[in-house]
Amino acid sequence: MVKNRPAPPRNGAAALLPALRERIARHALPPGAKLLESDLAREFGVSRAKVRDAFGALEQRGLIQRIPNRGAVVARLDLSQVFEIYAVREMLEGLCARLAVQRAKPQSWQDLVQQFGRPMETIVKRGEFEKYIANLDRLRSRTLEAAGSSVLADMLDSINDKTREIQRRIIILPGRAAEGLQQHRAVLAAMRKGDAGKAEELRRANIRSSREYLERFQSFVL
Repeated sequence: MVKNRPAPPRNGAAALLPALRERIARHALPPGAKLLESDLAREFGVSRAKVRDAFGALEQRGLIQRIPNRGAVVARLDLSQVFEIYAVREMLEGLCARLAVQRAKPQSWQDLVQQFGRPMETIVKRGEFEKYIANLDRLRSRTLEAAGSSVLADMLDSINDKTREIQRRIIILPGRAAEGLQQHRAVLAAMRKGDAGKAEELRRANIRSSREYLERFQSFVL
């Protein structure tokens, strides 16, 4: 069953692909859900050819499958695929942190160091997970921007589309938000010092830790 989602404005082809990526990432369109060309063309006020173009882009990113005599459906990830993705994500996130430190001034991270201090402690204590995730997204965006690699950004965006809902479920597991906060603080401390190698090492450790939580609680997450 498709979860509730607000209808976007009929602003055409420019909105179609980002909207579908967001719905799939958040499981508003869950794995196995069927995508109907006619419905989407009507919703966004575009031709069915434009919808098929969007399906092609989604298929290329591994987010949907187009099955003969069935049409387009949201792709399912099995457990082995999820762990493979996390192994790749560890490498790429580490590289992203390294490049970000190498290409940005150390003082440019100071506002995030402060944000991940007491403000994030309060957020964790209150269990305000949406605010927690919003700050993680802010850190992620800043790191990607500082890394300055469109290829790397595209690869990590593709991984994020496939695993964002899993990441959200991991964050609310017992103790994960507090542990993750300490790990992100350590990464930011290395970034603030301009230590690219340490930032990469700690970011990779953070992703491995997230994977370990997934392995431990997989029956609750997947």
